Amino acid sequence: MNQSADKSLRRIAAIDWMRGIVMILMAVDHASGMFNEGRLFTDSILLYETGTVFASDQFLTRWITHICAPTFIFLTGVSIAISNAQRLQQGMPQAVIDREQVIRGVFIALLDIVVLSLASGKPVLQVLYAIGIGMVLMIWIRRLKPMLVLVAAMIILIGAELLLAAIWSPEDGAPMWLALTFAPLFTETYSVLYPAIPWLAMMMLGWVLGEWMTSEQPEKSVIRRLLFFSGLAALLVFVLIRLGNDYGNMFMLLEGQSVVQWLHVSKYPPSLAYTLLELGLMAIILAILIRLEPVTGVRQNGLVLVFGQTALFFYLAHFGVLAMLQLFFERGGLGMTYLTALIALLILYPLCRVYRTLKWNNPKSVLRFM
Repeated sequence: MNQSADKSLRRIAAIDWMRGIVMILMAVDHASGMFNEGRLFTDSILLYETGTVFASDQFLTRWITHICAPTFIFLTGVSIAISNAQRLQQGMPQAVIDREQVIRGVFIALLDIVVLSLASGKPVLQVLYAIGIGMVLMIWIRRLKPMLVLVAAMIILIGAELLLAAIWSPEDGAPMWLALTFAPLFTETYSVLYPAIPWLAMMMLGWVLGEWMTSEQPEKSVIRRLLFFSGLAALLVFVLIRLGNDYGNMFMLLEGQSVVQWLHVSKYPPSLAYTLLELGLMAIILAILIRLEPVTGVRQNGLVLVFGQTALFFYLAHFGVLAMLQLFFERGGLGMTYLTALIALLILYPLCRVYRTLKWNNPKSVLRFM
């Protein structure tokens, strides 16, 4: 790989900024779960009762966090492609790269299955399960041509509802194999919030973008325009799906024309409308951040950048910080939610900076898997 290619593979700060933004929003969501008496959790046909009227402030506090999981999983796909290219350039054998990715994927999935499930009192498969499984499967998927991966991802995202309509009844639950792959399941003994395959499709889309960036060496202006217009196209299709009020909504149809109803889409499992809305917004925001990067410059210790560069550590640590805050604060309303989220972020910032330094200074340690 030539010198210009090497330069193009350097870290794009806007990607870390985007990841850092979703970490902050995620902290708000989880603070709401711990401290907000009125928190809404109605993002699925399994959780929503038809005719429910939402308080707009509560709904929007939940809705702004919908972008977190799709963004984080999409950017994981981007990072896999860029990291693979960088390591090959450094002379690392592909077999070693694959082995480390499998180890990291299994490690991340086990964090959900073993560590975080202990806090829930039962096995709960959440976003880390989907990310870990996706990383392992990408070892084989990325051997395919990018266009084939793109088509396969679109087939999964568009066709998942057709499959579920044929074999799944929300009232009857789902067998284990279906819960692990396509349909969520909530029971007293275990729950699967993030069935792997729809989220894998988002990772595949991210990998296609990352592979294009590393192979074609486009200028940042080209990347920005692609993201911006792709985002606009996704939002347009989202509007058409909601207007049609039929297929693509994962059985959660419009019940009126309010903004809240338009934005009330299925996350569990992710509907096509949800995916288009969130990835569309992410693409536009990321395009804006890429445009801002040369204008504002990059502060290496900027709060958002630090959070974005230590995302997995942040994810694990923020649960502990919020749990600690429960010793000092009682449940309340949205005010308590945003207060505790702010305090948590202030505590997490120096911790993430220390962790980032340790990881950078020890690139071959076990910290590389986080």
